[in-house]
Amino acid sequence: MIFGEVTRHFSARAEKPFSHTIVDEAQDLGVPELRMLSAITPPGPDTLFFAGDLGQRIFQEPFSWKALGVDIRGRSKTLKVNYRTSHQIRQAADRLLPKMVQDVDGVDQDRRGTVSVFNGPEPEIRTFPNADAEVQGIADWIKMLIADGVAAAEIGLFVRSNGELARARSSVKAAGHTQLELSERLEEPQGRIAIGTMHLAKGLEYKAIAVMACDDDLLPLQERVEAVADESELDEVYETERHLFYVACTRARDRLMVSGVDPASEFFADLSKGHRRDQVRVPKIG
Repeated sequence: MIFGEVTRHFSARAEKPFSHTIVDEAQDLGVPELRMLSAITPPGPDTLFFAGDLGQRIFQEPFSWKALGVDIRGRSKTLKVNYRTSHQIRQAADRLLPKMVQDVDGVDQDRRGTVSVFNGPEPEIRTFPNADAEVQGIADWIKMLIADGVAAAEIGLFVRSNGELARARSSVKAAGHTQLELSERLEEPQGRIAIGTMHLAKGLEYKAIAVMACDDDLLPLQERVEAVADESELDEVYETERHLFYVACTRARDRLMVSGVDPASEFFADLSKGHRRDQVRVPKIG
């Protein structure tokens, strides 16, 4: 693997290609990447600088940085000012995570006392009787946003996995718009509403976001829950699913809609102490 080759090449050399290295999104570093960063930077107390958020760890299993020669114990600081997400959205999303987050080496991240620099509407949390009702509900929400002056390219819809993308497509179509399906390939929005999985939400930002299709068996993802072998593995599944949900919700700057089919995800209870269940009658067949 390329990381291993680079690590082996520079580990034995006294002269390194960089005097200092700054790394963003450090919570998603894996073992090979961290070893490489250590190898290409000279030893010293201030040659490596990491910025990250343990609450947004969604791609890597936790591991010991200290065991790899990168010891940040007693040298870390938690930033407390949020410039991207409204107070109302941040406050709701923070309920999904513990107030104190700790890594494998015992480094604590105190999430208490964080403030946002602007206010916005309270997040909307809605449950629907079936998928068709949710599709129409999100379509109506999109129409309302457009009427309020939000551009289509400033709206994003996110779902847990590829299997639920059809609901997002249907919502965009019912609202009379065209979707931009997010992928690893960079593409101009050109007036389209972005849709994608929660993993693809990482690093993005929209004025308004709907995190939809959060059904009881989809968040946390039931197939992951059923595949666990013991209690500790189950805890890890729930933790990563919460972090994934948190990441998707905090991509919203001003407006956030979270929805699912009744009974919706158990995480809804943590997101809000009491959310509104839409009283929509389902017509009986026959």
